[in-house]
Amino acid sequence: MIRQDLRNIAIIAHVDHGKTTLVNEMLRQGGAFRENQVIADRVMDSGDLERERGITILSKNCSCTYNGIKINIIDTPGHADFGGEVERVLKMADGVLLLVDAAEGPMPQTRFVLSKALELGLMLVVVVNKVDRPDARVHEVVDEILELLLDLGASEEQFDSPMLFCSGRSGTASYSHEVPGTDLKPLFETIVNYIKPPQGDENGSLQLLVSSVDYNDYVGRVGVGRIERGSINVGEDVWICDYHDPSVGRRERVSALFQFTDVRRESCEKASVGDIVAVSGIGEVNIGNTVCEPEKADPVPFVKISEPTVEMTFSVNDSPFAGTEGEFVTSRQLKERLERELLKDVSLRVEPTDSTDSFKVCGRGEMHLSILIETMRREGYELMVSPPRVLYETIDGKVCEPYERLVCDVPQESVGSVMEKIGGRRGELVEMTPQGSRTRLEFIVPSRGLFGYRNEFLSDTRGEGIMSSVFEKYDERKGEIPMRQNGSLVAFETGESVTYGLYNAQERGALFIGPGVKVYAGMVVGAAPKPGDITVNVCKKKHVSNMRASGSDEALRLTPPRQLSLEQCIEYLAEDELLEVTPKSLRIRKRLLDHAARMRELSKKKAQED
Repeated sequence: MIRQDLRNIAIIAHVDHGKTTLVNEMLRQGGAFRENQVIADRVMDSGDLERERGITILSKNCSCTYNGIKINIIDTPGHADFGGEVERVLKMADGVLLLVDAAEGPMPQTRFVLSKALELGLMLVVVVNKVDRPDARVHEVVDEILELLLDLGASEEQFDSPMLFCSGRSGTASYSHEVPGTDLKPLFETIVNYIKPPQGDENGSLQLLVSSVDYNDYVGRVGVGRIERGSINVGEDVWICDYHDPSVGRRERVSALFQFTDVRRESCEKASVGDIVAVSGIGEVNIGNTVCEPEKADPVPFVKISEPTVEMTFSVNDSPFAGTEGEFVTSRQLKERLERELLKDVSLRVEPTDSTDSFKVCGRGEMHLSILIETMRREGYELMVSPPRVLYETIDGKVCEPYERLVCDVPQESVGSVMEKIGGRRGELVEMTPQGSRTRLEFIVPSRGLFGYRNEFLSDTRGEGIMSSVFEKYDERKGEIPMRQNGSLVAFETGESVTYGLYNAQERGALFIGPGVKVYAGMVVGAAPKPGDITVNVCKKKHVSNMRASGSDEALRLTPPRQLSLEQCIEYLAEDELLEVTPKSLRIRKRLLDHAARMRELSKKKAQED
């Protein structure tokens, strides 16, 4: 059976190349919204964090209609840290729209997601997006796309894929960049005529691969996937099995079935081969499970998700201010929340440690883990996190570490300082391409060499540089990498910061806090200009006598403190520091809060080195 009334496509691209904006326009022109309906700027980015950061974190399903043909669209994340999302949802698609920015060209994540699509043998429609940018360089970008396809070993059919020129913001597409488009009709026509419709045996035994899992407080887990064969009905018994895990095998009953219409889920009684559906009632459904008929267990092969490369330790907050700002503070609550995240995030791994209060959380990168921390923080959790560490693997008896392909787009005057810094972090330059007044640098660099580098990079490029990286390979471990060069300003006593104490402390380094902030002994309140920590007393008040007016504090001028975001806090952390995360505050602190205990450990460490 060939479903001529249906097309299943995924949209893949590097971060910020305009996937979600284009989907918005496809939905609008495909009749998903009323003419007078007010819609959000990026309707598919439904999470608060996605809207704030302008990135897609979780893949989303939606659909639009063109000439009576339903087009199921899967909007995927573009950031490398959420690559696990991309890998698994591609199994639901018959073809992909590959979006490439008309100015930036193919970037690291473009290579990653395209290689996954080519491996699965999916058909391509190449979309050069943002052609209305003033710095667009369409001819060069087209050549770069073709080079990338050759480099990744695309088949002849994939190499001859149709190419369109779009502006997602304006909602236009054309077959030639020299002829401006008026609407997205050329894009819809290409999808309908070029992407093959789904096909399979409608009367065969049921086979539905769960590619994504949603969680709902009312119905529990909801499995989302495409029907590879047969059909599924509400109320029927099904068998759950797994291609990679023969121990999985149990009978369940389908209590509800949904299809994706526009941006909504609509309940239905039956769905058949090629449909993308959401199924509830299957208790412990996991990503990679296959839903079959009870009499015929026939699991679908499922792509193995790439392993995590970075780990952090999440532990119960034990600072002097513990429990004062958060709602969920115990190890049991922390464990339950992390286990709940595992239901949705296939790239995450949680392992126990020697302590019942700590958990080792492994992910695909710093951003992957920081998004989880920020989400938990907003839900009312209090926790402490350690600095990120890379995960090593032993290959052929050698200790190997993860390497990343780093692409930096920088002004010409910043090239020297960026190459020097990356060289110091054991990175190797593999390509250097001038692009007008800017230069694109491509490095292979150890993942640990990028920890804490983003802030330096922005300073070196005066905020004009763009950097992005994607996992490249595991290779032999390189030598030591010099990390943070400066020490911290550490609070000496518990209390409230005052202007007089801060005024004296700011002469020793850059402060992270202003007056009226509660601090505790061992908390980091600023950055020292040189290696080595400096203890400061930010709670120290000016001695007032009848000869001095207490109001003279107002004459002291404080430099505005440096407010650190969650990512900047994580990047700043030294090996002997932790980050205390609460719904209201982010506090960097020393592992050992007691000053005398820290000094003893430091002298012990020096004695061992000697």
